[in-house]
Amino acid sequence: MHIEGTILRGREFEPVEGRVVVEDGEIAAVESAAVEADAIVCPAFVNAHTHVGDSIAKEAGAGLSLTELVAPPDGLKHRLLREADRATLVRAMGRSLSYMEASGTGTCIDFREGGVDGVTAIQEALWGRDIDGVVLGRETVDAMEAGDGFGASGAKDAEFGAKRRATREAGKLFGIHAGEVDSADINPALDLDPDFLVHMVHAEELHLERVADSEVPVVVCPRSNLVTGVGQPPVEALCERTTVALGTDNVFLNSPSMFREMALTAKRYDLPAREVLRMATVHGAELAGLEAGVIEPGRPARLLVLDADTDNLCGIHDPVRAVVRRAGTADVARTVLPS
Repeated sequence: MHIEGTILRGREFEPVEGRVVVEDGEIAAVESAAVEADAIVCPAFVNAHTHVGDSIAKEAGAGLSLTELVAPPDGLKHRLLREADRATLVRAMGRSLSYMEASGTGTCIDFREGGVDGVTAIQEALWGRDIDGVVLGRETVDAMEAGDGFGASGAKDAEFGAKRRATREAGKLFGIHAGEVDSADINPALDLDPDFLVHMVHAEELHLERVADSEVPVVVCPRSNLVTGVGQPPVEALCERTTVALGTDNVFLNSPSMFREMALTAKRYDLPAREVLRMATVHGAELAGLEAGVIEPGRPARLLVLDADTDNLCGIHDPVRAVVRRAGTADVARTVLPS
C-alpha cells in the first residue's frame, strides 16, 4: 500500500512530499517524491484519557460541581452507569468510538467504570472497529486483570496501595487522577509510583519537582477542566519537566475530538504546534507502551490522512499548524490502521 501526500515524518513532523509505503501493517519506507495527491499524512491520534462509558449521558448534569458529576460512588455519572442496561451502554460507547475513528483517533486510553463487566462491555464495543482501546479497569483487581491495567479515581477517594502492587506484579499500566480539584491528592498519588498522572490542574512547584525527578508522564484535559470550572493545568511548566499527553476526558462533558483538544491547547498555551501534535500522538503512545504516534520505518502503520483540498485546508502554508489549529473531522479522508 502507498499513501501519498505531504508526510509529517518523525517526531519533528518534518513535512516531506512523497509517499508512505506500508507492508503487512508496518511502515516499510517514507519516500520523497513528486506526487499528485493533495493530502496531509500524519500519525493517527492517541486520546490519552477518556471515559467512554459516559456516552450514555452526553451533556447531563448542567450546573453541577465536579464532585456532584463524577465523584465515586454516587456522582451523577456513577448513578447513571448503574442504571443503564448493558446493551444501551455498549451501543452508546460504540457510537462514541465510531466518532473517534471518524475524527482521526487510532487509540484511546480509557478509564472504565463497572468492574469486570465494565471492562468486557467496552471490549465488546471495540470489537470489529478500526480503533484500539487501552482499557484500564477500575474498582477491583479483577477488573485490572480483565483489562490492560488499573485507572484510579484519585488518592483521596480510596487507598490504592494493594491495587498498585497487583498492577505492577501483572506488568500492566497504573494511571491515577491527581490535582483536579485541589493539590491535596497529588503527593499521595505520586507516592504510588504511577505510570502516569491525569489532570494536575493544581500542581505546585513541589509537585512539579517531584514529577521531574520521577519522570512520570502527565495527561492533561484542558477542555474538561474548563467545563467543570476547576481551573487550567500549568501545561507549559509540565512540558518543561516531563512528557505531557492530551486527553478529552468524560464523553458526557465534551466530544472526544482530538482536533478540538489540540486547537484549544495551541491557542491557550504558549507551545509550538509541533509540541501540541506530539501531545496528541507519540506522547500518549509512549506512556501506554505503544509503538504508535510517529511516521518512520519499522513503526506500525497507524496513520491519519487529511484532504488538503477541502475549503478549510486549501491554501495552507504550514501543515503542522493546520493539523493542530485548523483541521477538523470534516477534513478527514481516512484513518489507516494495521489489520
